[in-house]
Parts: sequence; structure tokens; C-alpha cells
Amino acid sequence: MQTQELLVTEESLDPVDWKSMRALGHQMIDDMFGYLESIRERPVWQPIPDQVKAELTQSLPTEPESPEKVYEDFVQNILAYPMGNIHPRFWSWVIGTGTPLGMLAEMLAAGLNPNLGGGEHVAIYVEAQVLDWCKQMFSYPARASGLLVSGGSMANLVGLTVARNTKAGFGLRTQGVQAAPQRMVMYGSSEMHSSIQKAVELLGLGSESLRKIPVDADFQIDINAMQNAIAEDRAAGHLPFCIVGNAGTVNTGAIDDLNHLAEIASREKMWFHVDGAFGALAVLSPELKPKLAGLERADSLAFDLHKWMSMPMEVGCALVRDAAAHHDAFSLTPAYLSHGTRGLAAGSHWFSDYGIQLSRGFRALKVWMSLKEHGVKKFGRVIQQNIDQAQYLAKLVNDAPELELLAPVPLNIVCFRFKANGMDDQALNELNAELLIRLHESGIAAPSYTELDGKYALRVANVNHRSRREDFDLLVETVRRLGNELLKE
Repeated sequence: MQTQELLVTEESLDPVDWKSMRALGHQMIDDMFGYLESIRERPVWQPIPDQVKAELTQSLPTEPESPEKVYEDFVQNILAYPMGNIHPRFWSWVIGTGTPLGMLAEMLAAGLNPNLGGGEHVAIYVEAQVLDWCKQMFSYPARASGLLVSGGSMANLVGLTVARNTKAGFGLRTQGVQAAPQRMVMYGSSEMHSSIQKAVELLGLGSESLRKIPVDADFQIDINAMQNAIAEDRAAGHLPFCIVGNAGTVNTGAIDDLNHLAEIASREKMWFHVDGAFGALAVLSPELKPKLAGLERADSLAFDLHKWMSMPMEVGCALVRDAAAHHDAFSLTPAYLSHGTRGLAAGSHWFSDYGIQLSRGFRALKVWMSLKEHGVKKFGRVIQQNIDQAQYLAKLVNDAPELELLAPVPLNIVCFRFKANGMDDQALNELNAELLIRLHESGIAAPSYTELDGKYALRVANVNHRSRREDFDLLVETVRRLGNELLKE
């Protein structure tokens, strides 16, 4: 019997023409270097035209387009309308600026495309080295554990998960929070980041288990009020289990008395967690390090490398003093993930045992390359430069009769407003809100906003390595001009 051989056509997602793809790749790199090099020549931010938004609502592609056409669409519809955080006059929220080598590191990491859940491959060792460097930066014990995560919010969740499980006093992973004999209660200042409350809710404790303690005139946690709250909760039969210290609050940059909080946590047999999303990295500046005394005593520490160290989004870090407690909070090893002693499934450290994710990208490479490129001392100098610039801006505000400083400036955040005689706070709030929108729409600068004691504040959060003092001169000049124009209207 005659058999007919079937012809099978097999496909790949690699380029049909490697030469043209290589040329396009070189063009992309050249274009992005030109874009970064000339960033000052463009507006910080600009509104997205309706036709661009319409282009980004197209139906699902079913047939291929050439890579050249895809890149052309990127240049026309995406490149021109960014968030703006790579610009020297972007000071909205606390979002890092990125660097050229960091951008290239992202490309290299994507080219290798490893999964850092675990296994015996070199990317695992790169992350382990990065974590060791992070411990050294914060004078953390070498035996501590750590994990690179998406950012401060996830780092807080990791640290607080270990805190909850460790201090529960029973097998919480098997029995669940509903088996807790007492309500578990956590304490932090009213200025702590919203990610702390999110973590408390996700951990099943409920927001009613989070005590938001008042702050003093410097926006630091009121220690006496916190101690009273702990005593009241114990008397009510609750279980105080965790204190959260702020190493740089999001509104004003306030740093809690971390040493005092560590002492209380130790005495009360509570977990001490520090949210140092951006402010913890001020330890890299010799002038600022004393303000963060006690940071090294934290049971867990959360911070971001994509903020004040300007590494590309996204990379944060959680450090946990007790490595065994960290492992016990997350480790789950099914048969298909058994850790071997030889081959690809070997490896002494599986990061999937220390966090939620099994699929983990190669975040560590951009950190490894950036630290090697600049050295930690230069990062410290740039951080100090940002703080000196914040003090410079505060002086400009104090020297301007139309402007008013609304909070102390302990770090890199300056909160101020435009003011006018005869206007109450409500009217000034409305004026400053409109002023900020016009400032954004002008493309000149992009601070953000907050509310302090009922007053709407223009908020400059400076983690920008590209900012110069002349940029703050221009900001103050523009705010005064726009404010006076609004008064005339």
C-alpha cells in the first residue's frame, strides 16, 4: 500500500528577515537616545489628541503588519504623549526618571527572558547579589532574606504578610484568619501610604484593624498617642502585632522616630515594619543617614529602586530580617517544582518560596548594571543634590510674597500654594487647583498636589536626577505668573 507523505508548514515568531529587524533595532536605539538627549526641548506633558485616542481603540489585529509599520505607529501615537517623568521638570508624585543604561538593561533582560522563580541559572545569582548589595546599603544582617518585587506596595504586602503569620500565634496558613482568637491590630501614622491599608485588607484583617495615629506639627507619628492606643487595644483583648514606621511620608517626606518605634516594638514583642518607599534610600547620603537611625532595626523593610535610584520601572525590594519566617510565610513546593540537586531544577535559592509570584522577570539585571555603572556613592550624591534643590525651592517660596510654604521640608518634598489677601482657604483651594491644571497644560512643569490641614497644596516631589536649580526658578516664576493671571480673571 502506498503512503502519502504529508507536508507540514511550521512557523516561528522570529523575524523572516533578520537583517531588516537588526536595522530597525538600531534605529529604535538611536531614536531613543536622541529622545533622551533632547528631553529639555519638549514639554513635560501635553494633552492626548482625540485622534490619537481613537487610533488606540482599534479592533484586535488578526493579520500581521511589518515591524517598521508597528514602530511608526509607536512614534506617531505613543512617543509624543508620555507621562513625562523622564523630563527634568517632572515632580509629580514620587516617580523615578530612568537612565539610558537602565533602558538598555531592560532590553538585555527581555532578550534573555528568564523566569526568576527558581532553578539553576545565572539570573538567580544576579538577583541574590543585588539583594546582598541592598542589605549592605541599609546595614542589614547578611543572613536576612529579600525579594525584588514590582514596587513599594508589593514590598509592603510581603513584609506585612510575614509579620501577620509570625505574630499570629497559631497556624494561620492552614486555619486562616477566621481562627484568630483575638483581633490582630497594626499601628502607623495618619500620613502612612495607602498601600498599608490595602495590605491590611488583602491580608484579611480588615481596615478596622489598622490604627491611624495622629501626627505632630512635623507630620511625624505621635509616639504617646500610639502607646496609648496599644494599651487600650490590649485592655480590650486585642493583639497588637505590628508597628509601621515611615521613612519619608508621601505627603511631606516626614521621617518617624524609627529608633523609638523599634524600641517600643521590641518591648511590646511586636513586629517593626518600615515603609521606606523612597525615603529609606536617603541613607546613601552621609549628611542624611543620621535622620534614618533605627532603620536597620526593622524586622522588614520596603523600598523602591525605581524611585530615588532612577532605575526603570518597575523594581522594588522587600528585606526581611528573619529569613526562616519569610520562607515559612510563602513556601509551597508541589511535585512539579521540586528542587533538585543537579541539572536545571537545582539551585540553592528559589525566589518563588519568598513571595506570591512564580513567574518573575529579570528585574535584577537593571539594578546590577546600574549599581556597577554609577557606584553607590554617586547615587548618594544625587539624592543629596535633590534635597539641596528642595531646600533651594523652599527658600524661593519663602522669598516670594505671593507664595506660602505649607509644611516643613525634611527631605525632598516641598508643599506650597499661591495666596492672595482677602481670600479664604476654600477660594484659595479652588484657585490653586486651577493653577496646577494650567501649569500642567503649559508643558513647563508637572508637580502634583495634596491637601494639608484643609489647604490645597502644590506638591513638588523631587527624585529627578535631571533637575537643575534653574528648573525651580522657572517653576516659581511660572506659578507666580499663572496665579496673578487667575486673580485678574
